[in-house]
Amino acid sequence: MIELLSKDRCISCNQCVSVCPTNVFESVAGDIPVIARQSDCQSCFMCELYCPTDALYVSPVAEQTIAVNEGELVQEGLLGSYKENIGWGKGRVSTASSDGSYIIFQRMRASH
Repeated sequence: MIELLSKDRCISCNQCVSVCPTNVFESVAGDIPVIARQSDCQSCFMCELYCPTDALYVSPVAEQTIAVNEGELVQEGLLGSYKENIGWGKGRVSTASSDGSYIIFQRMRASH
């Protein structure tokens, strides 16, 4: 579930508002967006993936809200970690080729 939108990192690009399939975020004129409907979050991580400044943290615990501390998230390297782990973004190496689903898909394509 979405747990944090960092006021220090957010640049008000509203990418999170645009990409969220369940309309969790709301844009605010002249300010950063807000998490308006946290309970609607499905933990799809789309907002984290598209955030250019790693200003969002989605907890892998989808069923409940958890308390987070931004300083601790930064110290532990968790802001932007999902994007980094899958190799999404400039200067990162994609990990898709080692994903089991990707490997099965490639084998299926090769057999046709």
